[in-house]
Amino acid sequence: MFYLIPGLGADERVFQNLLPLLRGKTQVLLWLTPEPNETLPHYAARMAAIIPPEQKGIIVGVSFGGVVALEITRTHPGLRTVLISSIPDASCLPPLLRLIRATGVYRLFPPQWLKLFPRAGQWYFGVKQREYSLFKEILRDMEPVYTRWAIHRLLHWDSTGVGRSIQILGTEDRVFPPGLTPVEHLIRGGGHFMVISHALEISQILNQLLEEDQALLAEAPSHPPAT
Repeated sequence: MFYLIPGLGADERVFQNLLPLLRGKTQVLLWLTPEPNETLPHYAARMAAIIPPEQKGIIVGVSFGGVVALEITRTHPGLRTVLISSIPDASCLPPLLRLIRATGVYRLFPPQWLKLFPRAGQWYFGVKQREYSLFKEILRDMEPVYTRWAIHRLLHWDSTGVGRSIQILGTEDRVFPPGLTPVEHLIRGGGHFMVISHALEISQILNQLLEEDQALLAEAPSHPPAT
């Protein structure tokens, strides 16, 4: 079973190339409207309400969706977390985002401004020309209340005690560029939008992880040993 969480401000459209390639059941978790002053753990719990606590499977988060996926696995330890174009903990926040956090400049500009400069966003997120129309659609549909909340929660994420994850990162990602921390799967030429542009490579990794999980479940005893 795959649970998939899109990136900040995005929706199930970012998985349009990936979903047909996955060899397991899939469910996309869509963003909710944040409650006033809602904490990230509380928000993640609301998103995870449809997932049984004992559920086994793989939860896949793109960008900020990876942060939420890690928060969900705090209460759903049977899920294996895979990060696409995301970070495994707050210490991996890149220098540019640390500077934005330190200066508080993100509070001065409403998220709607992102819609006014789509070409700048195309460069920053590494969007290929053939994906540009989809990128503009996603920008157009971004919900300001959610976007402002999500940016703040990302920049001030308390990842203390967060679980392990498997990271899939692109070599050309400008948002979360590869750093000193080892990356399990580094995709050559992948940018921050690679869930669209490199869906085939990503699907091969995810399908392999699912096969490994299914093999482990098959080997596990169906009943606890007698004492």
